[in-house]
Amino acid sequence: MRIAAVIVAGGRGHRAGAGKPKQYRLVNGEPLLRHTIRTFHDHPAIGEIVPVIHADDLGDYAAAAQGIDDKCTAPVPGGATRQLSVFAGLAALEKSPPDIVLVHDAARPLSSQALLGRAIEAAKTASAAVPVTPVTDTVKRVDKTGRVIETLDRNALRLTQTPQIFSYSKLWDAHRSASAKGLQDFSDDASLAEWAGIPVATFPGEPGNVKFTTADDFLRAGTLSGVMYEFRNGTGFDVHAFGPGDHVTLGGVKIRHLRSLTGHSDADVLLHALTDAVLGAIGEADIGAHFPPSDEKWRGAASSQFLTHAIQLLQKMGGSLVNLDATLLCEAPKIGPHRDAIRSSIASIAGIDVSRVGVKATTTEQLGFLGRGEGIAAMASATVRLPVKP
Repeated sequence: MRIAAVIVAGGRGHRAGAGKPKQYRLVNGEPLLRHTIRTFHDHPAIGEIVPVIHADDLGDYAAAAQGIDDKCTAPVPGGATRQLSVFAGLAALEKSPPDIVLVHDAARPLSSQALLGRAIEAAKTASAAVPVTPVTDTVKRVDKTGRVIETLDRNALRLTQTPQIFSYSKLWDAHRSASAKGLQDFSDDASLAEWAGIPVATFPGEPGNVKFTTADDFLRAGTLSGVMYEFRNGTGFDVHAFGPGDHVTLGGVKIRHLRSLTGHSDADVLLHALTDAVLGAIGEADIGAHFPPSDEKWRGAASSQFLTHAIQLLQKMGGSLVNLDATLLCEAPKIGPHRDAIRSSIASIAGIDVSRVGVKATTTEQLGFLGRGEGIAAMASATVRLPVKP
């Protein structure tokens, strides 16, 4: 079977409070959407992923999916309702339709590989199937005033989750029929399938497969994931001397100056210190071991590559970056006017919010080689979170 997944990620998430749309907020140090995509990306039976996003979120999506988007199509703009967004995702598959399609809400980032496996198994015998969990609380039906009318039999009730799995051709036909009739407010695809007369089977869902809706859900993310983490700190230090030139590069930002820093790469002393801080936090060798000055490949290279590499090593260990902090030591140039640009640049390279980046500057009161204006030094620290190994 050819299996594709449509991940619906176009909502604004207003109930999650102020800030970015919830699919781009951090869960365990990474954007929520990244966790969701990774789950589907890592399942060997899923060959294609269609991300459906808001048209304004292209930059946030690219950052969230970086490095795990090889199965993803180009992101598809969503519609005004969830149903219309799914319709757009299904339409993107029409030219080369899969046999089976999973539809999943991006706001459920904790789905397991086992859950996907159960969904795919269910699709072998059903044209539509949804994950469900039992209702454990007593359920009351009430009138408009809030007065109880009756108590429902919870043994016959189930809570429905995603991913929901369907025969692609049958779901696509159902969506087109609903669209032709002007119907666009079905709350999930199982409801639409029921309307279209498609029998819907069920398979066991997961209690941990929660939908992130409010700000409290993000606060409870560590507990919900069931993973124990530890925090580590690493430090870095670097110095570069001045030489001929007309600018310096600090934190990926070019600043006009009477001289340039010398070095094998672009001599970005700030990014070098930050790279060593991340490498130190995960127990790796220093920057010179990963990018030796003797290798001509790195001559003049942008130091953003070095910090990106260190963070990718951290992510391969299942970890995430919590914050970066650095201090520049120099007499000139003045860092204050460029501080916000430098912080934004570092945040973009590291894939974290700018509020998690600190950049300060100080002089050495004209003492030593720094005080004589012979170069710039930087010291840095990085805090990371790593899963605790059994």
